[in-house]
Amino acid sequence: MVDATENQPRHRVVIVGGGFGGLYTAKALGRASVDVTLIDKRNFHLFQPLLYQVATGTLSPADISSPLRGILSSSKNTRVLMDEVTDLNPQQQTVMLKGEAIAYDTLIVATGVSHHYFGNDHWKQTAPGLKTIEDALEMRRRIFMAFEAAEKEADEEKRRAWLTFVVVGGGPTGVELAGAIAELAFKTLKRDFRNIDTTEAQVLLLEGLDRILPPYSPDLSAKAEISLTKLGVTVETKVLVTNIDDNIVTVKRDGQEEYIPAHTVLWAAGVKASAMGQVLAERAGATLDRVGRVMVEPDLSLANHPNIFVIGDLANFPHQGERPLPGVAPVAMQEGEYVAKLIKQRLLDKPVAPFVYKDFGSLAVIGQNEAVVDLGFVKFDGLLAWFLWIFAHIYFLIEFDNKLIVLLQWGWNYFTRKRGARIITGEGLLHDDRAYAAPVSSKAPVEV
Repeated sequence: MVDATENQPRHRVVIVGGGFGGLYTAKALGRASVDVTLIDKRNFHLFQPLLYQVATGTLSPADISSPLRGILSSSKNTRVLMDEVTDLNPQQQTVMLKGEAIAYDTLIVATGVSHHYFGNDHWKQTAPGLKTIEDALEMRRRIFMAFEAAEKEADEEKRRAWLTFVVVGGGPTGVELAGAIAELAFKTLKRDFRNIDTTEAQVLLLEGLDRILPPYSPDLSAKAEISLTKLGVTVETKVLVTNIDDNIVTVKRDGQEEYIPAHTVLWAAGVKASAMGQVLAERAGATLDRVGRVMVEPDLSLANHPNIFVIGDLANFPHQGERPLPGVAPVAMQEGEYVAKLIKQRLLDKPVAPFVYKDFGSLAVIGQNEAVVDLGFVKFDGLLAWFLWIFAHIYFLIEFDNKLIVLLQWGWNYFTRKRGARIITGEGLLHDDRAYAAPVSSKAPVEV
């Protein structure tokens, strides 16, 4: 006797986005009786927590990138498409790509977020953010070109502007960037130049609130500021950026405007949702928050669309605690695994409890031998925190070769204080001290 279910089409799962949320969903469905299609604009998964190390020359792009096809090659039920979803039809259950439509029974959207300049999008060319490989390479170009330009600059005032690095935003990314640039200037590069003293560089970290690392406890924020100061970073809190124009950063402090001449301005102050959030709002009636993230149900689905899920940074999950879940990799990983389990349980007509995030703690690195860790039941900083940060990041890197390469690179850097990925690539006018900024008009002040 033939089982009638053998002739039924398999459940079709479409995943949009190959970041932590989308990839962990696909991996968890690798042996399920479903057909999975993973769609991403890139052909690789990017380990974003280490992107700042590409920007500062510690690692190369390939060290923190893994081909999606390679990661999922053993999942015979999964295909990977390098394409971009442009539209959605919930009634017909299809997503539209640039050249075709893909049908789904369950849709998972995990397209993340991008930089948010709070109405000052014209600052993007002057103050790049850090979300993609291209962003990191552009930051790396600007950072190392600044030292090269300073080496050739005879005018002391202009040379000082080349050696001034402004990081806007005192969250984990801003703290990591500022600490890494300080280590470059005060340790790695100090013997490499002849006409400049790189230890005269200024690394400014600007934060609009009263302390850096706002998601962390006040005592860890204070310890992080002390560690940054020891590295040579100048931490400025309660500062509003009002303009970035013509190599000048205008800030407001206590009602008074100040001007900071700086060629290198790096943005780490805010995020906004990807365009898929607006598509979901227009096509599926999704509710968005003020930065465009999608409000989700306790099971991460959309209201009125139980077969559409939004996970990762694009999702606003307000059902646990006083604040929505943070946009960090562990949240996306757990959400991806949860949705995969939910799909498998639904196919068996079994109920699944609402999603609950298990918070194993927060980590932020400041510099070599310096990090802060909040595990909930204990908080600490220093060398032990730094080792725990290293272990966690090596553990969560996707493929073994990446784990090995990064571990070896970190070991070499630790003992030699050298950074092998200090290559300047891309376009840029080394002799034009206005190369990084075009005059633009100012808009509203930004609380970073």
